[in-house]
Amino acid sequence: MDKNDRIEIEVREMKYCIYNVRIISGKKEQPYEQGTVLFDESGIIDVTETSITDKGDINIDGSGLSILPGLIDAHVHLGMDCSPDPFKKIATDREADTAFIAYDQGKKFLKAGITTIRNLGTKNNVDIAYRDAVKNGTVLGPRVYVAGQPIAMTGGHGYPMAIEADGVDEIRKASRKQIKIGADLLKLMATGGVLTKGNNPGAPQLSIDELKAACKEASHASKTTAAHAIGLEGVKNAIKAGVTTIEHGYYLDDEAVEMMVKNGTYLVPTLLAPTLILKHSEVIPKHMIKKIEIIEQEHRQSFRRALKKGVKVAVGTDAGTPFNYPGLIVDEMELMVTEGMSPLEVIHAATYVGAECLRIEKKVGTIEKGKWADLILVEGNPLEDVSTLKKIRQVFKEGKPCL
Repeated sequence: MDKNDRIEIEVREMKYCIYNVRIISGKKEQPYEQGTVLFDESGIIDVTETSITDKGDINIDGSGLSILPGLIDAHVHLGMDCSPDPFKKIATDREADTAFIAYDQGKKFLKAGITTIRNLGTKNNVDIAYRDAVKNGTVLGPRVYVAGQPIAMTGGHGYPMAIEADGVDEIRKASRKQIKIGADLLKLMATGGVLTKGNNPGAPQLSIDELKAACKEASHASKTTAAHAIGLEGVKNAIKAGVTTIEHGYYLDDEAVEMMVKNGTYLVPTLLAPTLILKHSEVIPKHMIKKIEIIEQEHRQSFRRALKKGVKVAVGTDAGTPFNYPGLIVDEMELMVTEGMSPLEVIHAATYVGAECLRIEKKVGTIEKGKWADLILVEGNPLEDVSTLKKIRQVFKEGKPCL
């Protein structure tokens, strides 16, 4: 062979066949107990309720295992370091510092079976660059839908990482700026928050007119919106303005949840975040503890009220907040079960509903022929015990194994 001759190597997609496996589809339906899922990098090729072997290049006996859609964490903060006071750290972080933290966090999300995340605020729009790096294969991470910097009033909640804007004109310009640089959605700070010193979590911040201006710009660009909203007045302002999702929703009365049902507004409760702050109260700044102690029990009651009335609920952890490390989605799901969801309902919330609030339900969120092969294989039966979702055997993102 001449040294200049090229050797052609065939590179092809590997077809996986997982058979004799419990298939939990992400829909609100009972599983196939001994089914088969056939897939490759192009997507899910076939799903059957019977066990069919030897259909793939790689055949996996799923005896004793369950296969589910990849989980969706609908509320995370890439680049926040989970320290006792993340905003204090953010204030001095360089863009590279934030990027390195985000890179490390992405791998942890994937390892936990989280194949899609919705990032709701990162300093300097580093999450937009991270999303693009994942898309082009520069780094390994989950699929990311990003807001970039949140939009807050001057001195409002999250201002160390936010765009500060006041009045309808400034809010409109900030919204357009975020859309211009590639944000997938807009994050709006409708109320004060726990982590920002000097903020009253229950106090409204962005006005209803400001929120409406941002929602209008998002709608024009076919984007969604997420509103950080703790206090009741701010929650109602955000719903009336037309936001896609209410984040946290510590205070919800019957009128608020009825508005959410009528408008199709989603709730992402993040029950885990205050729980972790209280658990580590000895090292958390006192201003946070005082706020949480007042509002935490209201949070649980509001979640139960929303659940009872039929509000659409997605799962989000608020990863990046104190001691809220990437990948704790099952801990959040366990809390939601404790507060009234069934295991089937909470899996549906962490898969299909998460995809729906991101408007990607035609591509991910359920195990169906033609969808992307975002899949997790776990030991045991999570319909009997949600905690078995921590016993991950393999994670596939777009048909490729990630572990």
